[in-house]
Amino acid sequence: MRNIFLALAATLSLAACGAEPIWAPEATVVASRYTHPGPTSVTLYTVLSTRNGSGAHAGLLINGSQRVMFDPAGTWRHPRLPERNDVHFGVTEKMVDFYIDYHARETFDVVEQTVEVSPEVAALIMQRAMAYGAVPKANCTIALSRVLEGVPGFESLPMTWFPKRMMEAFAELPRVETRKITDDDADNNHGVLLVQAGDPRLE
Repeated sequence: MRNIFLALAATLSLAACGAEPIWAPEATVVASRYTHPGPTSVTLYTVLSTRNGSGAHAGLLINGSQRVMFDPAGTWRHPRLPERNDVHFGVTEKMVDFYIDYHARETFDVVEQTVEVSPEVAALIMQRAMAYGAVPKANCTIALSRVLEGVPGFESLPMTWFPKRMMEAFAELPRVETRKITDDDADNNHGVLLVQAGDPRLE
């Protein structure tokens, strides 16, 4: 009886840690494909509390053969961008602005860190992000750690659960470009999503 109870408890624990998969149709993903004219690169976005500087979330913009946003366990959505398990497709400049504006507010700043990479490295990171699967809540940084683990140029990054620690390690990478975005928007940012949903332009 005890073994049955333990097995049931383990099953319930795994279910609680699961994430709901999202899988946009192939035709929608292909139609939304966006290739950015800039150099191949990866950009780490870290959301920091303005109250105590702690890390609240992290996401990775991957600019390779196409540009996608890997936003593990994130809450940002755009009704015109297809998603497959936390990977958002068709990420134009306007979508990046929406992503930043959604997270930057009176209680949170956003730190943007960009590193140029080879097309091969960008392709590897993108492949890993697409294959990772839906990410449970509070697992954003460990998911990024696993996607970047052992990738050429990123070997120094730690395996960590903490967004700020990943940000600090990213800052030590060669030729990283960093900027900090602040915003005095109210903490309730639902208006941003309403504006996004009503804007027909994606560029």
